[in-house]
Amino acid sequence: MRIVSEPAELLSEGGGSRGLVPTMGYLHQGHLELIRRAAAANDEVVVSIFVNPLQFGPGEDYQTYPRDLERDAQLAEEAGADLVFHPSPERLYPPGFATTVHVGGPLTERWEGERRPGHFDGVATVVSKLFNLVRPDRAYFGEKDFQQLQVVRRMAADLDLGVEIVPVPIVREPDGLARSSRNIYLTAEERPKATVLYRSLLAIREAASRGSTPAEALAAGEEVLASVPEFVPDYLAIVDPETLEPVVKWVPGARAIVAGRFPTVRLIDNMEVWDR
Repeated sequence: MRIVSEPAELLSEGGGSRGLVPTMGYLHQGHLELIRRAAAANDEVVVSIFVNPLQFGPGEDYQTYPRDLERDAQLAEEAGADLVFHPSPERLYPPGFATTVHVGGPLTERWEGERRPGHFDGVATVVSKLFNLVRPDRAYFGEKDFQQLQVVRRMAADLDLGVEIVPVPIVREPDGLARSSRNIYLTAEERPKATVLYRSLLAIREAASRGSTPAEALAAGEEVLASVPEFVPDYLAIVDPETLEPVVKWVPGARAIVAGRFPTVRLIDNMEVWDR
């Protein structure tokens, strides 16, 4: 496996299909599942490792975001990657860089878009650059960042980028906590309590299965969140899986989404709660 930092080094010599797994590094089992899925379906797999400054807002953890290229490269190779692309911020955003990609409408106005202004512009910009540089046939994104997944899908379709966007289900810890690079910020006391996000989503799904309305199911999830006062929710909602608009009646694939903060870290999660 090769590690490259210059776009010219990304040229494929094989001529077969190419899969891209965009990451910010500090790989965990969720990332490795993306790589394994890409390796199973493509002749070549490129993993990008780039902590993207454009998607961090003021006061967020850009400077302290965990980084360990040597560790990540070894894990990526073991999972089936052929090449790691690790550009510098100056290479992707040279002096005078003045272009961003903006996905408008409901997909970016609510939820993470409302609480992290400019975040999805940063995501769309770096992903579009990676698509142009790597030229993948397929790109793999985890469903944990469900809103991000839908934003990337919209961008790829609207701009005719010719890349198949492949969603991969959330990989969880044995107790249900969604795998995330930021989980390392959790203190020993916070870690068992962090399952409250997962438990709130389960409560919504179980209420739905018993015939509850979306409003009743949402109340069940809110009750679970309230049981852990250290967690301060930003939102808990049941949304249409395509538009991310809140639902008033059940729709196929309805998704419960949740986000909020412990004192040391902000976490997000989601779950399909209605599959009838």
